[in-house]
Amino acid sequence: MYDTIKPSRRKRRIKTIAEKQRGFGQFLLLLCVLLFTVFCFAPVVLVFVSAFTDETYITQNGFSFLPKVWSLSGMNSVLRYGTQLIQSYLVTIFVTVAGTFLGLLVMSMFAYSISRRDFRLAPFLSIFLLIPMLFNGGQLSGYIVFTSWYGLKDSLLLLILPLCVTTMNVIILRTYIANSIPGELMEAAKIDGAGDYRTFFQITLPLMKPSLAAVGFMMATSYWNDWQNALLYITSDSKKPLQLLLINIQKSIEFLLNNSNVPASARAAMGGTIPQYSSTMATVVIVIAPIMVVYPFFQKYFIKGLTVGSVKG
Repeated sequence: MYDTIKPSRRKRRIKTIAEKQRGFGQFLLLLCVLLFTVFCFAPVVLVFVSAFTDETYITQNGFSFLPKVWSLSGMNSVLRYGTQLIQSYLVTIFVTVAGTFLGLLVMSMFAYSISRRDFRLAPFLSIFLLIPMLFNGGQLSGYIVFTSWYGLKDSLLLLILPLCVTTMNVIILRTYIANSIPGELMEAAKIDGAGDYRTFFQITLPLMKPSLAAVGFMMATSYWNDWQNALLYITSDSKKPLQLLLINIQKSIEFLLNNSNVPASARAAMGGTIPQYSSTMATVVIVIAPIMVVYPFFQKYFIKGLTVGSVKG
């Protein structure tokens, strides 16, 4: 009787110790994740707070999470460009939506083509895809091709086409198709008489939603934050995206601060004191606020689309 009870008690003690160690490990991991989250989120909070902090208080005391003096001068200096700001927002939204949709369509079709083992040109297209990743003609050659040969100077297409297809996104989509979509489905569709277009649009594309959401979010972020192409190619005010407009606003404020010959009326239009720091933070808020609102809705697809296929079980 004693010999049978004693081992069972020992097992229970070992199990209890293991559970305590596992609970402590989970608590320690949770604490590390919480601290990392605080360190990452603190700068974002500081940006939002500084956008509504009085410029004089920032100049005298620096940036603070709990300022004693609040002001809307920084945000008003940006919102002063009301009509142009709305127009630039519409341009950026159009470029982001159109570029993301077009890019996902082209890259998903490309990825589907090179993932098919029975497609003879798949090896050639795979190598052709990697060439731009290793060799680049440079910004000057791209400018000459787009403006002189294609005649797309001051066109919104120049904000869409350069970022439409990227090698890494095609590789992500191709890996997802190869590892997560059973080849038997495509073979069954082929036996039933379905062609490649029908197989892609009715079978493959609906099953690619997680990877499309992940790649689409990265593309949308790239389009939303792009300003270099607009600086090179866009000259009309009606076609300026949001980021380029905000850069011009910052340059205007810097000009007013650094030029002593600026009339007093111009300084008075800015409210007397030109809000250099708070207006800079206000521009950041205007840029990142829409991304922060949209990201929680795509987070689960973003993580799943990037991690699926990495572990097979």
